[in-house]
Amino acid sequence: MAFPLFATCLLSLSCLTPAQPASTLQLTSHDSANRIGSVVLTCEPTGGTHPKRERACAVLEGVNGDFSRITARHQACTLIYAPVDVSAVGTWRGRPASYRATYANRCEADRDSDGVFAF
Repeated sequence: MAFPLFATCLLSLSCLTPAQPASTLQLTSHDSANRIGSVVLTCEPTGGTHPKRERACAVLEGVNGDFSRITARHQACTLIYAPVDVSAVGTWRGRPASYRATYANRCEADRDSDGVFAF
């Protein structure tokens, strides 16, 4: 019985294809000093180039990928105005995902996104 399953696997090559992540997002930031940051975040399984990918995926999983529902963490930020534009483009659990926002500074971008834009 195991042989037909093995043969089917080899013929279709589906057993050799790595699982695709359920969610893949390209996150970018651009600040008033003209610094640009960009990372890839994959979730389910967690991966990509985001430095805090486990935390970022946990935050997004908690709001089902809806950036507007992220609860800001309690953290004080300076009142220095140095605007940061952020964006997220990709897919969340197979659905197209897109988000854009402007924060007063990097600290606020990090705090208000609960670390998703901390890169």
